[in-house]
Amino acid sequence: MMSRFAGAILDVDGVLLASPHERAWREALDGFADPIAFTPEIYRSQVAGKPRRDGALAALVSLGVRDAEVRAEDYAARKQARLEALIADGQVHAFPDALRFVLALKEEGMRVAAASSSKNATAMMRAIPMKTGGTLLDALDVDLSGREVAYGKPEPDLFLAAADALGVLPAACFVAEDATAGIRAAKAGGMRALGVARFGEGSLLDAVGADVVVNSLDEVDLEALGKGRLKRRNP
Repeated sequence: MMSRFAGAILDVDGVLLASPHERAWREALDGFADPIAFTPEIYRSQVAGKPRRDGALAALVSLGVRDAEVRAEDYAARKQARLEALIADGQVHAFPDALRFVLALKEEGMRVAAASSSKNATAMMRAIPMKTGGTLLDALDVDLSGREVAYGKPEPDLFLAAADALGVLPAACFVAEDATAGIRAAKAGGMRALGVARFGEGSLLDAVGADVVVNSLDEVDLEALGKGRLKRRNP
């Protein structure tokens, strides 16, 4: 039997929070490409989970924008400005199942980290109240959101840094991710990967190696998780 999980590493956008990242990427495209061409599929497969400039470059390349390498920095800056405006307008919400999941992990005695490529994730989590008191950020043991690493997702550097900060071996951690880049990063770091397919992208997450894919974190079998197994609850 597998050993118990000692650490949980959670992505923020798409796993813990419904943030306006995708909207900001799309609206910032005006002047670079047709924003309508920036589909949810492009966001999920090419942009989500990556460091900002990497995501900007991937989006421009996927849309066939000329001089994408040169223009990526400007696009990334415009996306950031648009995102900050949306956050200030209150366009961030927590997924209720995610808040329940964090509390359940803590009850199981696991150490919990947030590890997002987004430098905005910390401020967003600080604005989410928990029913037990404090904020979502307070409920975590470690927050590495926006941490500078040598290589961003799909390389494992950020998740390995999170495991180290938790004081847990990578093999004793699982990662919850909604992006293909994040699933790849988890597997590259020797961690088990829980795919969270809130928007119907389960086949993409499964194709890149997710150990289990759920549509909601309420579907995770917490009893099995406490025994070191990633498993869906029986219906």
